[in-house]
Amino acid sequence: MKTERQATTHRATSETDITVTLDLDGSGKANINTGIGFFDHMLTALSKHSLIDLSVKVQGDLHIDGHHTVEDTGIAIGQTLRQALGDKRGVRRFGHALVPLDEALCEAVVDLSGRPFLAFDATFDRDRIGEMDTELVEEFFRAFAMSGLLTLHLTQKAGKNCHHIAEAGFKALARALRMAVEADPRAQDAIPSTKGKL
Repeated sequence: MKTERQATTHRATSETDITVTLDLDGSGKANINTGIGFFDHMLTALSKHSLIDLSVKVQGDLHIDGHHTVEDTGIAIGQTLRQALGDKRGVRRFGHALVPLDEALCEAVVDLSGRPFLAFDATFDRDRIGEMDTELVEEFFRAFAMSGLLTLHLTQKAGKNCHHIAEAGFKALARALRMAVEADPRAQDAIPSTKGKL
């Protein structure tokens, strides 16, 4: 199993300038500044409940809207996760979680498959939560899954309050990721695939 599972990514475009640092074997310490308060709250929850230390610094074109900031942050976090995982020797690979937040209930299932895919099924009955467009919740999960080269199924099982639904989704992803990236003591240093590569 890779002992130093840390990585830093800097991604700069004409729309965003993003630096992400993460440690898969951390304690859930977060230092998040995207310029979008609710998004900061979601990424802090992602870090806390995955026990992945996460630092995210973003300068984005928020004078336009939040789309580029949220999507590009998902890309950068996914790239950094992939780098920290290396060849994925010794990890559990699969993770799943069902997380409630009051009346809301969301399920996340993760496979560090090397094959990017998102199945997203959640409904928001208002356009914004704080400063963040609700449609950007799905955009983040898609960008993260595509860049992280992982399969992610995120499903809302119950809920009416948009804040609760989004937060339950991020926390479910966090718990599923925590399971998927952790060391499997029975696997030792093996790559968890019959193909011999992920």
